[in-house]
Amino acid sequence: MFVSIPNRHARTPLRWAVPMLCALLWAAFLWASTRSASEHYALLLDWGALYGGPVGADGTSSHWVDAGAWLRLVTALFLHADWAHLLGNLVFLMIFGLPAERLMGAWRLLLLFLVGGALANLSAVLAIGAPDRLIIGASGSVSALIGAYLALFPRARLGVVVPLGLFLEFVRAPASLLIGLWAVLQVIFAYIGPAFGAVAWTAHLAGFLFGVVFALLSRHAIGQRLRRLKGY
Repeated sequence: MFVSIPNRHARTPLRWAVPMLCALLWAAFLWASTRSASEHYALLLDWGALYGGPVGADGTSSHWVDAGAWLRLVTALFLHADWAHLLGNLVFLMIFGLPAERLMGAWRLLLLFLVGGALANLSAVLAIGAPDRLIIGASGSVSALIGAYLALFPRARLGVVVPLGLFLEFVRAPASLLIGLWAVLQVIFAYIGPAFGAVAWTAHLAGFLFGVVFALLSRHAIGQRLRRLKGY
C-alpha cells in the first residue's frame, strides 16, 4: 500500500489579488474625489455609472449594442459614492477576500470579483430600469465573495480585530455573523451619505447567488489546487 506524504517545504503562493483590488478601489476613489462636483458627476456617468433600462427611448435594445454599456458593468465596480460606501466594501473585501484567495487562488478570485460584480450590476440595471438612477460600487463583487466563501465553508470562523477600549483584540467570529453585520452596515451606510436611501439590493442578492454557484462549480478545482500546494 502506498501513502502520499505531504511536502513540508511547499511554499504558500503570494496573495496579491485582494491587495491589488483594494489599492485600485482606493486610487479610483481618491482620483474621483479631486474632481469638481460637475466633473465628478460626469465621471460617474461616463465610467462608473450604469443608467437607463435595457430598452432605449425608441423602444429597442440599442442601449446594449454599444460596447460602452457592457464595459461600465465592470468600471462601475471601482467608483463609490462616498468614503462610507468605500470603507464598507474594503473592510469586508479584506475579511472574506484574503482567506478566499488563499483557498481558490488569485486568478480565480479576480474572475469571481469581476464577473460576479458585473452580473450583479446588470441585474440591478434590469431591475431598476430608471434613466435617473446611478449604480456604482463594488458591493455586488463583495457579495459574490461572501457567497462563495459561505458555500465552501458554511461553518467557518474568521479572525477579526475588534477595538476594546484602548486595545485591539483579535477574535474569531462565525462567518454567518459577519455576513449579518455586512447587511446591517449596507443599510447604515445607505443613509449617511449623498446616495440617501439608494441601495441596489438586487445587485447584492445577484452577486451573493453567483458566488454560491461559482464556488460549487469550482469546488473540485479548488480541492485539487489545495492538494497540489500541500504536496500530495
